[in-house]
Amino acid sequence: MSCNSCSTDKSGAPKGCKSNGNCGTDTCGSGSKLAVFDWLSNMTLPNGQAPFNIYEIRFKNGRKHFFKNTENLTLSMGDVVAVESSPGHDIGTISLGGELVKVQLKKKKVAIDSEEIKKIYRKASQRDIDIWQSAREKEIETQRRGREILGRLGLKMKLSDVEYQGDGNKATFYYTADERVDFRQLIRDFASAFSIRIEMKQVGLRQEAARLGGIGSCGRELCCSTWLTDFRKVNTAAARYQQLSLNPLKLSGQCGKLKCCLNYELDTYLDALKEFPKQDTVLKTEKGLAVFIKMDIFKKLLWYTYKDNSFKWFKLSLDQVNEMIALNKNNETVASLEEYESDIVEEVKIDFKNVVGQESLTRFDRPKQKRNRKRNNRNKSKSAANTTNKKSFQKNKNKRQGNKNTTTEQQPKPKRKHKNNQRNERRNDNKNGQK
Repeated sequence: MSCNSCSTDKSGAPKGCKSNGNCGTDTCGSGSKLAVFDWLSNMTLPNGQAPFNIYEIRFKNGRKHFFKNTENLTLSMGDVVAVESSPGHDIGTISLGGELVKVQLKKKKVAIDSEEIKKIYRKASQRDIDIWQSAREKEIETQRRGREILGRLGLKMKLSDVEYQGDGNKATFYYTADERVDFRQLIRDFASAFSIRIEMKQVGLRQEAARLGGIGSCGRELCCSTWLTDFRKVNTAAARYQQLSLNPLKLSGQCGKLKCCLNYELDTYLDALKEFPKQDTVLKTEKGLAVFIKMDIFKKLLWYTYKDNSFKWFKLSLDQVNEMIALNKNNETVASLEEYESDIVEEVKIDFKNVVGQESLTRFDRPKQKRNRKRNNRNKSKSAANTTNKKSFQKNKNKRQGNKNTTTEQQPKPKRKHKNNQRNERRNDNKNGQK
């Protein structure tokens, strides 16, 4: 986890592990991009060899520089030191020391006796740290006011970040611009508004994304803000070699440029494409000329179609296409693409077999059966039962109507007596019987 995920306070100390500026896991903390583990720290130097007096010191947003320990101070990783700057001094944290600094110097092509390597003044006192913290507190407000001044002047540039020097006497304004900008009036306005020394530094869009950080489309932190140091040129040819659609929304990163990861597997694709024929190669068949449509590099398959009749595509293997090209070079015409397509034998994919009576490993990948099917079956059974009941009822009704028609019309239908009349008749009969 880097400092973009676990937030840091104004002094640069990570809030997650509470290590007060020196990262406990060596992978988080302020500006710990490309944190190096000093695996030579427990090893003693040979007799008579003095320790290397150059240290790597980190500043805000992963900015690192090399400084000499001319005063022979006792320093270790994580110490906050005051170093030389122009003008005044700056405050930083030691990120690496010892023999591994030689490797970093060689990697960044910095000579040991270079004038770029300045010196370390002292270990930072509490007063130095207080001034540094107060300067860091003013960065957000300075950036906001700086953007207001930019909008008032109407300059076509974007102010991405502000970094105060450790002594608070100078501020560096990082900006991005597509064109050349005349910011002389802007520096005057900044100097009068903030009363400090102003330094303007232009950065590219990739460098801006590396400083600000973020989450990429892959779900992980940006490569440029975690481990990537050199920004190589990326062009659309890398996407074409990998058979990717040239969609700028999918190929561009947070910086608006093409993604750096397009170059990661480019060499592998170029090696695989050496076996494939050129895409402008035309196959000569008896039915006409066949042209290339697309390919599958991993399965080594190619799709061709007839130039005059391009409605159907024919899938061919790489060996078949190379065979057809060889025959065409000998002035021989192949029969047709249909014959070659019919010769392709598709390999049967062997899935996991349940040989010991256990559950399948892919049981969670199976789609769940919808409950609507059961409901539909119930509705179907109900509707079928209703139709049968209706049919039987209609038959019985027809029978009753037939029986009514066959009865004679002379027999009148007896009228149904009322219940009260029936009771009265029974009472009268009982009284007559008693008498």
